[in-house]
Amino acid sequence: MKALEGVKILDFTHVQSGPTCTQLLAWFGADVIKVERPGVGDATRQQLVDVPGADSLYFTMLNHNKRSIELNSKNETGKEVLTRLIETCDVMVENFAPGALDRMGFSWERIQEINPKMILASVKGFGPGKYEDCKVYENVAQCAGGAASTTGFLDGPPLVTGAQIGDSGTGLHLALGIVTALYQAAKTGQGQKVLAPMQDGVINLCRVKLRDQQRLAAGPLKEYSQYGAGIEFGEATPRAGNDSGGGQPGRILKCKGWETDPNAYTYFITQAAVWERVCDVIGEPEWKTKEGYATPPERLDKLDEIFGRIEEWTMTKTKFEVMDICNPLDIPVGPILSTKEIMEDEGLRKTGTIVDVDHPKRGRYVTVGCPIKLSASPVEVTRSPLLGEHTVEILRDVLGYDGENLAKVVESGAVGNVDKKAAE
Repeated sequence: MKALEGVKILDFTHVQSGPTCTQLLAWFGADVIKVERPGVGDATRQQLVDVPGADSLYFTMLNHNKRSIELNSKNETGKEVLTRLIETCDVMVENFAPGALDRMGFSWERIQEINPKMILASVKGFGPGKYEDCKVYENVAQCAGGAASTTGFLDGPPLVTGAQIGDSGTGLHLALGIVTALYQAAKTGQGQKVLAPMQDGVINLCRVKLRDQQRLAAGPLKEYSQYGAGIEFGEATPRAGNDSGGGQPGRILKCKGWETDPNAYTYFITQAAVWERVCDVIGEPEWKTKEGYATPPERLDKLDEIFGRIEEWTMTKTKFEVMDICNPLDIPVGPILSTKEIMEDEGLRKTGTIVDVDHPKRGRYVTVGCPIKLSASPVEVTRSPLLGEHTVEILRDVLGYDGENLAKVVESGAVGNVDKKAAE
C-alpha cells in the first residue's frame, strides 16, 4: 500500500509550482487527476520543445504518475463533470490568477457546498496585501523573497539562483500543507483552504539571512569575508559571495583542470574542529599554533590568505581527489557537480533520485525521481500522461458515467475530441 493510496487530487495546476506539488503527492500514491483545456493542455507541453510532436521535458519532468482529463469548464456539461469531480476528490490544487475560480462559478463557498471535506490548496505569488494581484514567476519570487538581495558578490548586482526555490520550493511547501490538512480533515470531517504564496516560501528558505539582519544590530557579521577585509556593513544583510552561512568560513576553490572545465571546483570549509588537519593537508603545520592563525577569531582577517593557500593545494588535485583525501579526515568539502555529472551518478541512480523513463512519443529520457524516500512506500516513477489520455477512464471509473450518459458527455464537446468507440 502506498502512503497516500485512496486520496484523490483534482489538479488544476500548470507550469511548475503546482505540478511540483501534485507530482510529489502522486509519487506517494495519491490518484492525481490533471484537468487540462481541450486541445491545448498545460502550457508547458509546448514550451522549450526539443522533440517535435512530443511533450516537452518541461512538462514531462513535472507531471509523472498523473492521469489527464480534458475538460472545458465553461461548457455546461463541463461544469457538471467538474461538480462531480469536486464531489469525488479530497483535494483541489490550483495556481490560477486570483479570482479565477470565482469567475468559473466555483468559489470557496460553492466548493464547500458540493463537498464540505474538500481541501482547496492554492499557490499564489503574494499573500493578502497590496501585491496580491500581481503576476509572479520564479525569479520575481526570488527577488521579492530576499534571495536575490543576498545572493552574489558584495561588489556586484543581486543574482537569482539556478535552483527553482520560488516555483518548486513553493510546491514542496504546498504539499506539506495539503498532507497536514488531510490529517486534520480525517479527525474533524471538515476541509479548509491551504495557501502557499511564493514570496512566503522563498522567505522561509532565506531564514538565515533574516537571522543575520537582526544580528547586525549587535555589530558586524564577523563570519562574513567583508569583516576580515575591513569593509563596513550597511543597514541590510549583504551579499556574501560563496561564504558559508553557518558561521564556519567556506569558499569555492579551483581544482585541477579548472582552466578548461568550468566545474572543476570544490567547496572547502575550514571548520574549527578540524583546523589542525586542514593545516597538515595543505602543508602548513605551523599554522596550528602560530599566533594569528591558531584560533577562529584570529583567522578572520586572514581568510583571503588562508583560502589562497588552500587553493594552491586544491589546484593540484581533482575535485574528487579533494573529497577522497578530506572526507576521511572529517574536513567538510564538496565537489561542484555539473548537471551532466549528476545525471550520470551511479549512486543517485541506485537510490532512484535519477531515473530513466520511457515515453511513447519522445522515447527514453532522464528525470529527477522522488527526493524523499519512504521505507514502506517506495516510489516507481511512471511517465507523464498524454493530453486527455485518461478522459474516458476517469469519466467511467471515477465519476460513474456509462452508456448513454457517457455518450452525452462525449458528444457535448466538454471533454475534447474523445474517440467515441473508446467511450462505448
